[in-house]
Amino acid sequence: MKIEILGTGCAKCKTLEAVVKEAVAKSGKFVQIEKVDDLMEIMKYQVVSTPGLVIDNKVVSTGRVLSVEEVLSLINESSGVN
Repeated sequence: MKIEILGTGCAKCKTLEAVVKEAVAKSGKFVQIEKVDDLMEIMKYQVVSTPGLVIDNKVVSTGRVLSVEEVLSLINESSGVN
């Protein structure tokens, strides 16, 4: 599984990155986490409001900081665990 955090370095983007890292640690899953701060790369996902969260090339959230529980839920949904 690959999770990308889209953002140019604003406070919300940094907070989401910390939340994602905590959620991944709690999930116990092997997850590749990548921070994407290149504007051209972000635009490829058609995200207009950051931070953005992408799981396995699918945009799952834009414009807000999710909670650890929300990210855990998205990780489980993406891996087929409910």
